Amino acid sequence: MRVAVDISLYPLADDFLPPIKDVIERLSANSSVEVVTNAMSTQIRGEYDEVMAALNQEIKKTFEQCPKAVFAIKILNNPLDG
Repeated sequence: MRVAVDISLYPLADDFLPPIKDVIERLSANSSVEVVTNAMSTQIRGEYDEVMAALNQEIKKTFEQCPKAVFAIKILNNPLDG
């Protein structure tokens, strides 16, 4: 089953851009998911298990690196491609 995820990271730190850029770079390096970014969020598309595995890995890594951070995530099943 294909899913689309809209994800936003809000690091609770003065220097908030580096953690956001880091997550986007790591997700973009994952060849099993499609990643599109815009000014407000990042969209990740792919097969459910692959998308969730990528999110699980990157969220955990971010929480280990950033003492305080918030992820806002919306998940859509069976998205329209395009």
